[in-house]
Amino acid sequence: MTSTTILNTTKNNQGWVDSPPTAVLVLANKKIIKGKGFGSTGISAGEICFNTAMSGYQEIMTDPSYSGQIVTFTFPHIGNVGVNTEDIESTNLPTNTGVKGCILRGDITSPSNYRANGALNAWLERNNIIGICDVDTRALTAYIRKKGMINAVIAHNPAGEFDLEYLKETAANHPSLEGMDLAKDVSCTQAYEWNQGKWSWPNGFDKNTSTELHIVAIDYGLKHNILRCLATSGCRITVVPATASIDDIVSKQPDGIFLSNGPGDPAATGEYTVPVIKNLITLGYPIFGICLGHQMLALALGAKTKKMHQGHHGANHPVKDFTTSKVEITSMNHGFTVDRDSLPENVEETHISLFDNSNCGIRLKDKPVFSVQHHPEASPGPQDSHYLFNRFVDMMKEYKVG
Repeated sequence: MTSTTILNTTKNNQGWVDSPPTAVLVLANKKIIKGKGFGSTGISAGEICFNTAMSGYQEIMTDPSYSGQIVTFTFPHIGNVGVNTEDIESTNLPTNTGVKGCILRGDITSPSNYRANGALNAWLERNNIIGICDVDTRALTAYIRKKGMINAVIAHNPAGEFDLEYLKETAANHPSLEGMDLAKDVSCTQAYEWNQGKWSWPNGFDKNTSTELHIVAIDYGLKHNILRCLATSGCRITVVPATASIDDIVSKQPDGIFLSNGPGDPAATGEYTVPVIKNLITLGYPIFGICLGHQMLALALGAKTKKMHQGHHGANHPVKDFTTSKVEITSMNHGFTVDRDSLPENVEETHISLFDNSNCGIRLKDKPVFSVQHHPEASPGPQDSHYLFNRFVDMMKEYKVG
């Protein structure tokens, strides 16, 4: 391999000087974007997406749904609230299978928040996440909107030396998320109990002591705040791995089943999850799915999924709920969608995106089964859709199995 030092010509008070960038972003089509590196050093490859949320960067970068992706933050100022131990969405997530990198407009600012117990740059370095800043993220976002999500390699070297031909080849040969099962990589490996409720100031997290209803949550890349919302709604929760069998699940005597969010292609993960979901539907369990769980429920009901052009990633997405005739502002994070034209006769569409009219919710007409594409737990994002957790609880009370 031959390393190349890339030089930018910049001007200071002493005149023109050569200042090498310390990070590069190399797209699969061989375009090169230069900038300043931060966080971990090295090379990482993934699919670039953009997120429009104005806050919650720590929650975004610990969301297992971003596994295999490099996140471009459209909000220019990132890092000012630092990091803390309470805003992490998955402690089960191995650092080598989560978000592959982050792209920022401005350099990371110093933390200034009463909850901060660390700086973002140091946290990224500890968690093996590479970052690049001084990037025109507005132009990059416009490029993704026009061309679609594209694979890329992000590289950080403080010496400014990069083997560009190797990086171009790596980006061009990186596999697509289409056809890729990532849920098994980010799922828990053994069952565990959860009773932590939602966070509030100044008390912190509530603790749920209710034993009235028992949910088995199947972890395809589960966010903690989903579990907190379920616990606050009055449920005891057992989390099981993505690969749990129907016997494993039924033996825990649940009152309802939750299908979690997660990364990758739902059709690939569905190879081993769809048969289990079909059995659970046949047995009459109330079922609630979110994001990847929504997509795999649709597959189990006979529908199809497809890759989106640019995906939905942000905390300001308007969704219409046909069951209430209300419009809600929601949090979203997905690159695949349910093909509404493939929905069978016994499945009703309940929600749509008002950005692009894509499907955002379904329910089975004759059984207590429903799901949504957006993230009602938010984190980050608005709480307009929190009522869905109560809807699930009411459904479990009405349709108790056994």
